[in-house]
Amino acid sequence: MASTMGWIAIVRLGLVQTALGAVVVLMTSTLNRIMVVELALPAMIPGALVTLHYAVQVLRPRWGYGSDVGGRRTPWIVGGMAALCLGGFGAAAATALMETHLSAGIALAILSFLTVGMGAGAAGTSLLVLLAGGVEARRRGAAATIVWVMMIAGFAITAPIAGHFLDPFSGARLVAVSGTVSLLAFLLAVLAVSGIEPERAPSGHAEGAPKRPFREVLARVWSEPASRRFTVFIFVAMLAYSAQELILEPFAGLVFAMTPGVTTKLSGLQHGGVLAGMLTVAGLTMGIGGPYLGSLKLWTATGCAGSALALAAIAGGGLVGPDFPLRVAVFALGLFNGMFAVAAIGSMMGLAGAGGEAERGTRMGVWGAAQGVAFGAGGFLGTMAVDLARLVSPEPVHAYAAVFLAEAALFLVGALLALRIEHASATLLRRAVRPRRPVLQPRYR
Repeated sequence: MASTMGWIAIVRLGLVQTALGAVVVLMTSTLNRIMVVELALPAMIPGALVTLHYAVQVLRPRWGYGSDVGGRRTPWIVGGMAALCLGGFGAAAATALMETHLSAGIALAILSFLTVGMGAGAAGTSLLVLLAGGVEARRRGAAATIVWVMMIAGFAITAPIAGHFLDPFSGARLVAVSGTVSLLAFLLAVLAVSGIEPERAPSGHAEGAPKRPFREVLARVWSEPASRRFTVFIFVAMLAYSAQELILEPFAGLVFAMTPGVTTKLSGLQHGGVLAGMLTVAGLTMGIGGPYLGSLKLWTATGCAGSALALAAIAGGGLVGPDFPLRVAVFALGLFNGMFAVAAIGSMMGLAGAGGEAERGTRMGVWGAAQGVAFGAGGFLGTMAVDLARLVSPEPVHAYAAVFLAEAALFLVGALLALRIEHASATLLRRAVRPRRPVLQPRYR
């Protein structure tokens, strides 16, 4: 597809992310709280279900390959959203069922969370592929910011509205609210993506030519050092990014004696920093920053390095005591997190097309799988690391400091890997445009 996608089309694709976020927030937040508080179930049950939703993301390369073979991304977006919304409704029904039939409710919840993970992976992968193929290079940072912010908007809008209609709580009310959200989200996604993708033949295959099998395409993508290096970068950086999310507020409460209300505001301050970082990169990469400050590689590495410094400052701040400006450090962490996240997604969009249209979905799927697995593992490993550190050191401040420093080290590794992203992109592009001889390499025609 030619790089002619305008801002209206980008916002329309962002609406799909809004719909996706609206369903996912009920799964990871509302249902989690209901299982633990209203149903008095062990916290490991919703935790395991959310982990399951992330674990199934390893199938993203296969879904991306499916859209490559068919040459159309829209059916995979619509089909993925259908599975996501059906799974979200099923998870709410399962939670209500747990009140009376715990085993049956858990079995239905497992199936539903698997369906949600598959739907989110299929829709999200093809959405990014469609965006990557239609947005010109200078707009990629801004496009990544738009779709990310609109997904967060789905969280922010749905959570309070759904919470309002859930009171007073009952299983029937939960099912009704979830069903309404799922239906509206699906309709919004279908309307947003309708007609946005031009008609074209299946990608990368001449008429009548045999299609390369999935394993062959995946092996080709993984065999390229640049693609493999970028996958490792995504996993390492996203692992560090997600590992601090579940431990920052408990750290502020235990070490700085902050109340739940204050730590919630602290989390909001961090998210404000994330938004500021994203908007900064979006503006500078649109041409304001010139060839140097407009480099996605620069902001990916800067975001990782800055996040490492902010985490090191937070770790040291716990040792300093109450006089340490924790809010400043937390805002800085969010700022650099936002810079890294949007620049990395922009780089991902550029690299996805380096091997040609026929591999775009598979490449995006590989990196999406690395991101999904890292997100799932990060939250669990971060909390487990704190618990293990507290067995060694009875003082919470030392345990949290050790974990924050470990996360900072991961971000520094990510920064070093990020410095090679642009060179890797150029290498892949040269391979993609290099003339091929059909007699010698007929399978790549």
